[in-house]
Amino acid sequence: MKQNSSLSIVHKIMNEFANLTGLSPAGKTARRYLWTDAFAVCNFLELYRQTNDDKYMDLALLLADQVHNTLGRHRDDDSRTGWISGLAEQEGKTHPTQGGLRIGKNMNERSPSDRFDENLEWERDGQYYHYLTKWMHALNRISRVTGDTTYNTWAVELAKTAHIKFTHVPSSGGQKCIYWKMSIDLSRPLVQSMGQHDPIDGFITYNQLEMCAADDSEKSPYPGLNSEITDMVNICERKSWVTDDPLGIGGLLCDACKVAQMIGRSYFEQTDLLETLLESSLMGLESFTRMNSLKLPVDYRLAFRELGLSIGIRAVEKLHGLIEEKPDMFKKGRTLLKRIEMLMLYSPLIEIIENFWLEPASRDAKSWTDHRDINMVMLATSLAPDGFLTL
Repeated sequence: MKQNSSLSIVHKIMNEFANLTGLSPAGKTARRYLWTDAFAVCNFLELYRQTNDDKYMDLALLLADQVHNTLGRHRDDDSRTGWISGLAEQEGKTHPTQGGLRIGKNMNERSPSDRFDENLEWERDGQYYHYLTKWMHALNRISRVTGDTTYNTWAVELAKTAHIKFTHVPSSGGQKCIYWKMSIDLSRPLVQSMGQHDPIDGFITYNQLEMCAADDSEKSPYPGLNSEITDMVNICERKSWVTDDPLGIGGLLCDACKVAQMIGRSYFEQTDLLETLLESSLMGLESFTRMNSLKLPVDYRLAFRELGLSIGIRAVEKLHGLIEEKPDMFKKGRTLLKRIEMLMLYSPLIEIIENFWLEPASRDAKSWTDHRDINMVMLATSLAPDGFLTL
């Protein structure tokens, strides 16, 4: 009964999202935002899986097309036109991700002559590496569900572009890094610091795309990602993944779920990485719960960050089943299960977070309405997570 009730809520949320953002019925100006749309694609695919209603498959494919034709092109308020890759019109349609994809912020990017303003930068357009990896995942999921390898090929093309443009050796020398944010045309960095989890997110996502290509009966003609994966291994060296940010913890747990699925399919053997991700997540959760931030008034809370955590804890439940189903595939299986059982002690947080943001009063708050699209979609993902969590 509870599952049916959750699915009904997800139906309502995602149909409202489609209407509000100009997806269906198509609006004159579509409101596309890359992170939000990546989760939305996965949600539509999950609704299709659970209902066999072609409407949801159509919405997933329409959304992917709309993202490419909106965020793969220059902004309407930009003097530049066409595909941000610089490709001619028809070639751009064939390779819509080859120039990367814009974030979808309301303000245009900072020009080279503009003074850097840290607060204002959050409102400006450009490209984020961690948004691009989310879109790679969404395209990969479409390929898996439809059997159409084109989408995974586009994901690989996006990975290659992102890797070559975002990774760099600092001017002071030392270990290669990843820019946090780059300009729309990927010609210059806008924020030079590196996101804490960008290297591990990239490493796991690249492997996910490679696994899909390896599974395809008809091999993609596009070159693989072996060199990029090797590069990312080096960038990941000696990094700590521990964070007390709920969205960051949730991302680590989702990454752990991906790693476990790749191990279970005999593609990946790095059980030590899985253990590290689980241990880092556990340390982060212990710190997060000590802060007691879920007791704060609604105006001091951000739904999408908390829902990122609840999605991650959903991933822990999936992880437990994966390892119990194929224990022989996992080295240190008992140690992993012990870590997972400790993480599952935090499962009550799922209901606490979801119930709070399902309350009409919470969704009337400014902290919800200011980020309504992303909040809606991530609430739907938390309620029906398999579309996002499954490889």
